[in-house]
Amino acid sequence: MTTPLLICDDSLVARKQMRRALPADWDVTVTYAQDGRQCLEQLRSGAGDILFLDLNMPVMDGYEVLQAIREEDLSTLVVVVSGDIQPEAQKRVRRLGAIALMRKPVAAEDLQTLLADFGLYSPTSGGACELDPAPESEPEAGWIDILQEQANIAMGQAGDRLARLLGVFVELAVPRVNTLAASELHMALSVGSTHTKWSGVCQGFVGGGLAGEALLLFSDSSIEDMSTLLGYTLNETEHRDIEVLMDLSGILAGAFLGGLGQQLDLSPRLSHPVVLGTHVHMDDLLQANKSRWEQLLTIELSFAVEGHDIVGNLLLLLTEDSIPRLRQTLDYLQEAS
Repeated sequence: MTTPLLICDDSLVARKQMRRALPADWDVTVTYAQDGRQCLEQLRSGAGDILFLDLNMPVMDGYEVLQAIREEDLSTLVVVVSGDIQPEAQKRVRRLGAIALMRKPVAAEDLQTLLADFGLYSPTSGGACELDPAPESEPEAGWIDILQEQANIAMGQAGDRLARLLGVFVELAVPRVNTLAASELHMALSVGSTHTKWSGVCQGFVGGGLAGEALLLFSDSSIEDMSTLLGYTLNETEHRDIEVLMDLSGILAGAFLGGLGQQLDLSPRLSHPVVLGTHVHMDDLLQANKSRWEQLLTIELSFAVEGHDIVGNLLLLLTEDSIPRLRQTLDYLQEAS
């Protein structure tokens, strides 16, 4: 009997990658959902005896979906597939009823082993993996879509590193990829900020045809809380704050660029961190450094630490000259996949 299977992910690239990883002879019919709300609607209609579920999504995230599945007693087996691989994330999804958490992008061999271990698939089943008769009508993924999904995976690795270092749970937002001028970057970060004072540090990077800067911003309250978690005991507040910024930039920017470079088969090198400013308004912090940036490809990653007043932004600012090489690499990866 054919089993209905549902893939829920806000990324078109991730949905297609997950579809390609499924065994070709698995007797399932595949449908899709782009966010948690659509996912629950599909489950209620019987479209997902098995569910592959992302965690970081708009509208409703994966945790909320798992909670709703439990509260409504919906009949589905859930495998979480996420770039967020923190130890606490793995514990939470299992407590909420998921049978496993798999790291993005899923390898077909690993998926087949998992499915066989749970008795969900056998190579001798003689079935066929089929798309829904009326599959989603979506365009081909563009290079920005691909880059956004790769950024999501790389930020998951960076969040995991920070979480393990501090023994905390890092809340990760969906990455945003845009082409912006320096003035637009200033506006994008200034609007909606609930914190009055910020500190920032940047690190240049170059390699494999890419060049730019990694910019890390923290609110003042974040610096205070982070220094406590890191165990800093410096008496001079200014020196302490600079040390915190320097260390965190190395941790987060290094892990993010390492993860992104691994997917792109590139090895960009980071320079020494440079402090942009401490304890200033976001407007002043960015305005004072606007001359550093012209037309940019920006990857914005927002995060927070649960249970602490720690809010930050990690931005990758790539020069305009980097875009052609980046697009070429992404197009090649899409054709090879």
